[in-house]
Amino acid sequence: KVRPLTNTGPDEAGALAKQVYGSLPHLKVTDLLLEVDRWTDFTRYFTHLKSDEPATDKNLLLTAVLADAINLGLVKMTESCPGTTYARLSWLQAWHIRDETYSKALAALVNTQAAHPLAAFWGDGTSSASDGQNFKVGGRGRFAGQINRKYGFEPGVQFYTHVSDQYSPFHTKVISTTIRDATHVLDGLLYHESELQIKEHYTDTSGFTDHVFALMHLLGYRFAPRIRGLSDKRLYVTGDPKRFSALSGLIGGRINLKIIREHWDEILRLAASIKQGSVTASLMLRKLGSYPRQNRLSVALRELGRVERTLFTLEWLQDVELRRRVQSGLNKGEARNALARAVFFNQLGELRDRKFESQRYRASGLNLVVAAIILWNTVYIGRVIDSMREKSNVQEDLLQHLSPLGWSHINLTGDYTWEESKKLGDGEFRPLRPARIP
Repeated sequence: KVRPLTNTGPDEAGALAKQVYGSLPHLKVTDLLLEVDRWTDFTRYFTHLKSDEPATDKNLLLTAVLADAINLGLVKMTESCPGTTYARLSWLQAWHIRDETYSKALAALVNTQAAHPLAAFWGDGTSSASDGQNFKVGGRGRFAGQINRKYGFEPGVQFYTHVSDQYSPFHTKVISTTIRDATHVLDGLLYHESELQIKEHYTDTSGFTDHVFALMHLLGYRFAPRIRGLSDKRLYVTGDPKRFSALSGLIGGRINLKIIREHWDEILRLAASIKQGSVTASLMLRKLGSYPRQNRLSVALRELGRVERTLFTLEWLQDVELRRRVQSGLNKGEARNALARAVFFNQLGELRDRKFESQRYRASGLNLVVAAIILWNTVYIGRVIDSMREKSNVQEDLLQHLSPLGWSHINLTGDYTWEESKKLGDGEFRPLRPARIP
């Protein structure tokens, strides 16, 4: 029997979190973005498509990014941002905002947050978790979305995001709700542009297949999914199953080692092609999953995956710390999704864009602004902790229970103006609010 995990967080952690967030300065989301850009200069990565020059008007660029992030769109953003015209926003979006510019800007934020001393209390940046967040889609265009009964009877898409153990969301993409999450797990690990060196990755049940287990091992990642209904998943052994009498109720069959040996060179070529980027992991996993059963490469990879899944299951049953680590990683992803839902509030959080390209920009803009909020919170929480250390002792073991995902101090609505942060000079920070001692 695998017993449920118990909460190991001390009661003092909640009081510390309230005290810390009570000391953070209040500000508008526009001021936050300007301040984060002053630290990282992430806007320099939004270069012109032809000249490769950065945008000359950073405020206008951030306005277009924010229009994606809060799901407002350029037309409504023009009405909410004084001094901005739709023509200027549309031109800037067409020439400066692309998938690759979003990725590079995101990497700058993730790298800066990972280097902050406070982030080390939350993790070392070597593990991550991924999960999909469902968004309803209006309209019935080609890329409007598809229906998955798990999320109701309305069409939708998912923003599939990878989050590090330091809370930073280092990769996101738009996927169909009708395709298993496992198809896209490796994309985020292989094709992100940050400096994170991920070694261990967590998903929920929809994020694993035997093919993913095999490729994760071949590509050098430790895969640790939280599998629902684990008792129904069979173990596979080599040789005669009767040798393992104590596990007879769990064994589902024998590993076909012969087919693995026969296709070992093909398996290695497939893994090398994915690693080098000759073909994307999601494309190959989709193809392997759609092949008929007699496709021998698919069968050989599945058999290798069964080996890895069996070894992982045995470790899962015995190692409480592994289960706790996986649960913690997945919880960080869920908490990040709550922040993303709060930012993506316009049009009731429903995508109205029929073009797949526009949906991708919405997902990338949202993830970029969420990463900016996480970085800003990390820096200012660190300043609050430093201020508390000067006045009294701080229990260092409680810092791991803090989170940079709060947003109650950030004004996400109203008119979007960009002048307030000009009062802060280089190297200056906002004054902290007086701490409320409980």
